[in-house]
Amino acid sequence: MKLCNKMLAECLGTFVLVFGGCGTALFGHVGFLGVAIAFGLTVIAMAYGIGHVSGAHLNPAVSFGVWVNGRMSLKDMLCYWGAQIVGAIIAGAVLLCVWKAAGLGSTGVFAANGYGEAFQAAAGEGYLNVSCGGAFLIEALLTFVFLMVILGVTDDRHQNGKFAGLAIGLTLVLIHLISIPLTNTSVNPARSISQAIFSDCATWSACGQLWLFIVAPLVGAAVAGLFYKCVAPKEK
Repeated sequence: MKLCNKMLAECLGTFVLVFGGCGTALFGHVGFLGVAIAFGLTVIAMAYGIGHVSGAHLNPAVSFGVWVNGRMSLKDMLCYWGAQIVGAIIAGAVLLCVWKAAGLGSTGVFAANGYGEAFQAAAGEGYLNVSCGGAFLIEALLTFVFLMVILGVTDDRHQNGKFAGLAIGLTLVLIHLISIPLTNTSVNPARSISQAIFSDCATWSACGQLWLFIVAPLVGAAVAGLFYKCVAPKEK
């Protein structure tokens, strides 16, 4: 498959992930459980829809972990990053248009990620006051878990690869159930970027905290990529 086809698939897939998951958070009124399920469903849908084209990474941290594990080239990873971020930002822009069309006024948090007392106050009921260190730990750890599942179920030695999309999507549901009250769940730098740039909160800056939701997932993904090599080494 040509790289341009893969990039188009990643752009579309990440658009669907952000539009479906963050759109549910913004407009769905379904609670944390509903949002967690929405994110998982988007991944399952795209895994079976475009997985055969690009692998359906939909996430710069996933591509980074796959690269660290030696399963893709640096050039392909960087191209995936660009496509994923573009797709996420387009989804954020469309969500903003829907928000404005519905006459909802200031976007406020706008499904952005954050931590600390100011974020807790801005995000509202159900969110907890997590420190910077705690937020970094939870984002890195959960991304590590996510990548370990992805690397495992997509390993060519795995006997049940046709269920990979389902396993990955359900893992993302679990991750969201754990961390929505803590950080609003990132584990995906593209998703975080797309919401931060469209947020509008006078008491808390999504863009000021964005670095954590880029760095922590990449750290977790890198550790997973290396660790998977140790626990499941290829036979020489």
